[in-house]
Amino acid sequence: MRIISLIMAKAPKNTSGRGRRDLTVKVKTARGRKLSSKLWLERQLNDPYVQRARAEGYRGRAAFKIMELDDKYHFLVPGARVVDLGCAPGGWLQVAVPRINADGSRPGKPQGKIIGVDLQEVDPVAGAEIHVLDFMEDGADDKVKAWLGGPADVVMSDMAAASSGHKQTDHLRIIALCEAAAALAFDVLSPGGTFVAKVLAGGAEGELQAELKRRFTKVANVKPGASRSDSSEKFVVAQGFRGTGEA
Repeated sequence: MRIISLIMAKAPKNTSGRGRRDLTVKVKTARGRKLSSKLWLERQLNDPYVQRARAEGYRGRAAFKIMELDDKYHFLVPGARVVDLGCAPGGWLQVAVPRINADGSRPGKPQGKIIGVDLQEVDPVAGAEIHVLDFMEDGADDKVKAWLGGPADVVMSDMAAASSGHKQTDHLRIIALCEAAAALAFDVLSPGGTFVAKVLAGGAEGELQAELKRRFTKVANVKPGASRSDSSEKFVVAQGFRGTGEA
């Protein structure tokens, strides 16, 4: 997940049930370490999706969110042209590359293309093309289409605004970020395309949902199993883009 300042994976095996040893890790609070940091580290060490990501070579637990979303809605298909906004650290790119056959690893299937954009440099992902770009700047849509070689079939985003510690403020910030991502999607998607983005449940997303329902034939809101149970995050999956002429 890329944090900006201002998507069905199977459950990990052997996380519960008969025969499982209690491997819960406790972190002692060192002098000078804040309790919040201790709790975050403890949660990371005990998160089965974090452990699975390490074991399977993914750059973060968020990879399993996009797996689950695509397993359910099937938008990452061979031959698709995909844009990943705020792509750092690259976990979503890692999942998408083989699914759209961007690396040519599926003989006989159409070869897709995926563009990752971010404000910072991102370590290369085989099969993906990564660019440093502020997608909110003028002309960003033209750059994206030029890099893709045409309009996109999928625009996806796992971006979140940096936490302020104030729940309502954070909700408004991430909705604004999602609205900006949707605006770019409207400019670069081909008719029939898909928009996938993270939002936070909280009430202020009504206008965004209404706009998506106007521009897409189907809009679903999903909380993947890989999302933490104490998180208010959910993902909107809007499919069947009507095109700019039909909005």
